[in-house]
Amino acid sequence: MEKLLYGVAYYDEYMPYERLQTDIQMMKDAGINVVRIAESTWSTHEPQNGVFDFTSVNRVLDAMHKAGIQVIVGTPTYAVPTWMVKEHPEVLAETRQGPGKYGARQIMDITSPVYLFYAERIIRKLMEQVSTHPAVIGYQIDNETKHYDTSGRNVQLQFVKYLKETFGTTDALNKEFGLTYWSNKVNAWEDMPSVVGTINGSLGAEFSKFQRGLVNRFLSWQVDIVKEYRKQDQFITQNFDFEWRGYSFGVQPNVNHFTASEPFDITGVDIYHPTQDDLTGIEISFGGDVARSTKQQNYLVLETEAQAFSNWTPYPNQLRLQAFSHVASGASMVAYWHWHSIHNSFETYWKGLLSHDLQPNPVYNEAKSIGADFNRLSPKLVNLKKSNKTAILVSNESLTGMQWFPFNQKTELNYNDIVRLIYDELYKLNVECDIIHPGTERLEDYSLLIVPCLYVASDELLDRINTYVENGGHAIFTFKSGFTNEHVQVRTTVQPGHIEKVCGVQYQMFVEPKNVKLTDHPYEVETEQNEVHTWMELLVPTTAETLARYDHPAWGDYAAVTGNECEKGYATYIGCIVSSELMSSILKQSLKRAGIWESEQTYSFPLIIKSGTNQDGKQIKFLLNYSWEPQTMLSPYGEAIELLSGENIKAEQSMTVEPWGFLILEIQ
Repeated sequence: MEKLLYGVAYYDEYMPYERLQTDIQMMKDAGINVVRIAESTWSTHEPQNGVFDFTSVNRVLDAMHKAGIQVIVGTPTYAVPTWMVKEHPEVLAETRQGPGKYGARQIMDITSPVYLFYAERIIRKLMEQVSTHPAVIGYQIDNETKHYDTSGRNVQLQFVKYLKETFGTTDALNKEFGLTYWSNKVNAWEDMPSVVGTINGSLGAEFSKFQRGLVNRFLSWQVDIVKEYRKQDQFITQNFDFEWRGYSFGVQPNVNHFTASEPFDITGVDIYHPTQDDLTGIEISFGGDVARSTKQQNYLVLETEAQAFSNWTPYPNQLRLQAFSHVASGASMVAYWHWHSIHNSFETYWKGLLSHDLQPNPVYNEAKSIGADFNRLSPKLVNLKKSNKTAILVSNESLTGMQWFPFNQKTELNYNDIVRLIYDELYKLNVECDIIHPGTERLEDYSLLIVPCLYVASDELLDRINTYVENGGHAIFTFKSGFTNEHVQVRTTVQPGHIEKVCGVQYQMFVEPKNVKLTDHPYEVETEQNEVHTWMELLVPTTAETLARYDHPAWGDYAAVTGNECEKGYATYIGCIVSSELMSSILKQSLKRAGIWESEQTYSFPLIIKSGTNQDGKQIKFLLNYSWEPQTMLSPYGEAIELLSGENIKAEQSMTVEPWGFLILEIQ
């Protein structure tokens, strides 16, 4: 990117009255330099089958270009028009809940030949209109694309073909998936039933993996079409989202971000998060780390909130803090969904920069200061490079496997809860990290590798992690790691399976803990924080040392946390679910052993420190305060310039970060 992009999604088609020029002037006043258009309005562009009208697109493109505002055009394929469903009801996805019904967005079968025919036609017609327009800098493919649990006959036939290619024979399939159980054995491919009702976790997990592959194929297919038209200097992206818990939370169950992002020039994401007193910056950081790690390069935030709901309307200064938090994680663009608040339909109260009166307001006025600072500081902050010593390995396959086999039938805790338990504590300790995946090759680039709940893993993957440790790396494994192979088949060896030797520990039994603590407070936390819950493995060290033991009359002979020197490296194994305070202490121990504990780790949340190297080769430090209390820090960096104020900062000089404020240091 040549500059930091500051943008909004803009829908001229949604406006209650004509105000394009008014909007453009307000955007310019706010420093908005890019808008995203077109991805939500297929029925406007093609009101009837084969009747095309791009008037709204063209008028916005022309007006934005005249005003010097750049445009990202979205392919409008995620919300199908009424005429298509009326003429071809089969385009609606059939899911586990039955036949699809029209009304919501993202209800189509992304494998339907009829849908794909019309999708290709609208993409080509749109590209013919926009690809040569000088305002267009890039394209967004579809919108928050997933497989939408499409599971109908068409998909089942493709899945059988996929199984044939993967396993060759039904005998191999039956053996690998254990289909003899409850007479699920398949003796001929033509007898293969729909897997919608399967009780076999291996088969069900394989179908989920196959469905994620459908997303990869669909997005790549669209990219190939757009590439036929796009100019050399125009990028192609996609706005991936995350597991949704009322906000962006964890690894997306229905998309493999790492494989799905491959055909794109740059990864884009949508990140939504709590604000007001609940603003921590963790979701901003986690989403950014995932996006950046997909290609080990900068990324675009194509959607984040301005006001949204009443409980997300930011306190004064929080909009600024949020925007620069994205940049601190490596974002080259921050854009709001959306410019204006719409006046009816489903997202009426998902408010934009402008409220329903479409007039300036305190949030908009704060955005003006962001736009001005983005413009002024862009040469210093655009294309920041980050180099992290810590990585967390995440796995879509393990996420799915643990959906089939959760900790127990009573808990709602899942894979992402454990990922976030670890990530959140690293974040609070000011340890930046990459998010990597099973296909990541250069594990040796990291001093500390954290492997949460790698429940589903091939021998090959575990061999690579073992080799990483043996060659001098430090690894942290949690419970449920190494338990099954890549097809969710439980290993017949002593657990934790293929990593037993490198961890120097084994177990045969696991239980649901009740009133279990760690003996003698080994991590020096408060009594109520010393408990374990939900899941515990009864660990028996072989070569490992016991770092913590269970305090319980029945389970007191078993280890809870172990550490093992293995050739040149060290492996920590955590056998139970612990409190956030315990996890923080365990991580501190490993960080110090791996040589990652430095002066910045003496500060912790709510003062968050982010680092990067700018295009001039100078180190940039963001000091971010997520609280109502001023935070003070003695500069450990030597000579620096605070970029917002221009103040010169000396070594050991006291710096105060105001409530919900931030400083940006350029180290000289």
